[in-house]
Amino acid sequence: MMLHQIKGVLNAEQLVVARDLLAHATFVDGKLSAGELARRVKNNQEADPASLPIDQVNNLVMGALVTHPDYAATTMPRQIAAPYYVRYQPGMGYGAHVDDAVMGPSGQQYRSDISITVFLSPASDYDGGELVIDTAFGQQQVKLPAGDAIVYPSSSLHHVADVTRGERLVAVTWLQSLIRDPAQRQVLYELGVVRDELLASQHNEEQARRLSAVYSNVFRMWADM
Repeated sequence: MMLHQIKGVLNAEQLVVARDLLAHATFVDGKLSAGELARRVKNNQEADPASLPIDQVNNLVMGALVTHPDYAATTMPRQIAAPYYVRYQPGMGYGAHVDDAVMGPSGQQYRSDISITVFLSPASDYDGGELVIDTAFGQQQVKLPAGDAIVYPSSSLHHVADVTRGERLVAVTWLQSLIRDPAQRQVLYELGVVRDELLASQHNEEQARRLSAVYSNVFRMWADM
C-alpha cells in the first residue's frame, strides 16, 4: 500500500495567504457533503465555497500541488477533483471510513483511486488530529508540517483522531489515476526513481535508456484510459 509524503507543496508565504483567505470563510457542518454512512462518523467543518474567493484559493493550493515534481511521480494522475477546505476544532474528528469509490456530480464522475491531504496548520497549533491510515504493516499516524501533503489509496480504512486543542486546517482532494492498482503504482514509482537517478548521474546512459523503455512499456501495459 503506497503512502507518500510530498514535502513543501506550499511555502511559508503561500501558507500565510491561504490561511488568511480561509480565515474569512464561512464554515458549515461537514455532514452536509457526506454520504449516509459517513454522516454517522464525520464531525468537522468545511469552508462554504460561496463565502470566499474560491478560484484564488484553489489556484494557490492546487496550483502548487499539481506542479510539484513529486505529485505526478507518485499519483500518475488522470483527473483530480476540486478540494474541500476542512477545519477541525476541539472535540471534532472523523471516525473510521473508506472514501466513496465514485465521486463527483452526474456527468463529471470519477473513480477515487487516491486521497490527498494538504496540511495548512502548523502541527504545533493543535493536539490530536492525526490522520490514521490502516496499512498492511499496521496503522500509520500522519501529522505533517504545514505545507506538506500525504498521498494514500482511497480504498484504505482511515480516520482522523479527535482534536483536543487548537485548530487543524487541511485541504483534501481525490483523484483518478492512470494506474488503477496501488501495487502497480508503487512498482512504477520505484522504477521511475531509479530511472531518474540513472539519468541524473550521466553515467550508464545505455542502462538509463533501457530502463526508460521498460518504464514506458510497463506504464503502457497497465495504463487505464
